Amino acid sequence: MTDSRTPLVVVGDALLDHDLCGRAERLAPDAPVPVVHGTRRSSRPGGAALAACLAAADGRPVTLVTALGPDAASDTLRELLAGRVTLVEVPLEGTLSSKTRVMAGDRPLLRLDDGEGRAREATPQAVSAIAAAAGVLVADYGRGTADVLRDALAHTEAPVVWDPHVRGRPPVPGVRLATPSAQEARAFARRLDDRDSGETPGLRTAARDARALVGAWR
Repeated sequence: MTDSRTPLVVVGDALLDHDLCGRAERLAPDAPVPVVHGTRRSSRPGGAALAACLAAADGRPVTLVTALGPDAASDTLRELLAGRVTLVEVPLEGTLSSKTRVMAGDRPLLRLDDGEGRAREATPQAVSAIAAAAGVLVADYGRGTADVLRDALAHTEAPVVWDPHVRGRPPVPGVRLATPSAQEARAFARRLDDRDSGETPGLRTAARDARALVGAWR
């Protein structure tokens, strides 16, 4: 358990998630696609921002270190995070990534992705936040925040849990726990050995990938 007076620090790529919900009761006359009407829109933190909010739900102090910019999506996310977590920003090159799900009732129809912004550089405030952490969670979504803070993450004395992404770099050596999905573990393992065994993905393949990654990431 972390000291309640010392923050858990979440480092990673924040996203902005939107839900556009309505009813679909007919198809469009010009194409076989549902017509969604009576829509209502809601927005919520996503990515590392969601992880930080979930961690803060029990009242513990949480600091989110993430890349934000002067764009409208970043401003919306700042408003959603206000009063929930302490925000330490690094500069964002481009616009914040957002995802919009179009829903008919509880059934998703499609997803629209916008924004390809990436973290530009570390800041002294971000490095200091990591150094002062009781524990660190890295929520990497492949948009550069963990990359620009990699040196600080490698030198922190706090325990680090790292949730990697195939578009990002591997965890720094010495993390307490790494949590790739089976697909992510397969992708990282193939970077170590790109030979294809021809096996059908399963428990044996997952175990072999895990052994390879433990050896490489320890």
